Amino acid sequence: MAATRRSRRMAADILTYFVLVSMSLFCIGPIAWMFLTSLKLEADIVTQTMQYIPNRITFQNYVAIWTQSSFPVLIGNSFIVTLITVIVCLATGTLAAYAFSRYTFKGRNTLMLGYLVVRMFPAVMMIIPLYVVLRSVGLIDSRIGLALAYTSFLLPLFVWMLKGFFDAAPKELESAARIDGSTRFGAMLWIVIPLARNGLVASSIFVAIAAWNEFLFALMLTTGQGSRTWPVGLQLMVGEFQLPWGVLAAGGILSILPVMLMFALVQRVMVQGLTAGAIKG
Repeated sequence: MAATRRSRRMAADILTYFVLVSMSLFCIGPIAWMFLTSLKLEADIVTQTMQYIPNRITFQNYVAIWTQSSFPVLIGNSFIVTLITVIVCLATGTLAAYAFSRYTFKGRNTLMLGYLVVRMFPAVMMIIPLYVVLRSVGLIDSRIGLALAYTSFLLPLFVWMLKGFFDAAPKELESAARIDGSTRFGAMLWIVIPLARNGLVASSIFVAIAAWNEFLFALMLTTGQGSRTWPVGLQLMVGEFQLPWGVLAAGGILSILPVMLMFALVQRVMVQGLTAGAIKG
């Protein structure tokens, strides 16, 4: 019996490792393939026989997209739009999440349900109303207008996520601070937010990644290089009779580097924040 149990346990472990390795290859494979493509000459990419490993390694694709196109401007626009989106969500969403977590007021449940309803509708349904509103205030084809458009559908997600982290924060310390003379805002700023710091970082990272990779709003609400972001810029590099695979692959690698760097810097805090939001107490 012991040998049978040991064999079953070994078989289960082998199956587990097989599934994990398969999923890892499935996730990492496209990125690795894009990286290898970015190191190939154009003549080695479009060939009759597939070349998985480049015969001749070149960085010309990276030089070309950085010096012969407007890609640095596109990256800068994406960085500014993402930064504005995160700042607006932090400034407004933190207060909203705290109010939902600590206050009981008329229409609270209806308003929270409305936040969920906003997330249920496809983003494409919001483009025309947002276009009309932004045009009326002169923010079409601007980075601030694009950031506000991103906020319109990312803020509900941010509020819902952060509310869960605020709910997990003990109210006793906050009550003690109020007894000692602190204001409600001071208790939130100096007690609740430090306790939910990891959750705040995790929520901000989700918003930043969504804003960095967003394509549809950036395509419809921008028309010039002054506010266009990198996903739209890469898409517009595809010509009618030419498809620069190497340059596009290099652009894709350069575009995901900031996200990878951000994850590398805050991965521990983000994991702690996700687990804190999943377990209360």
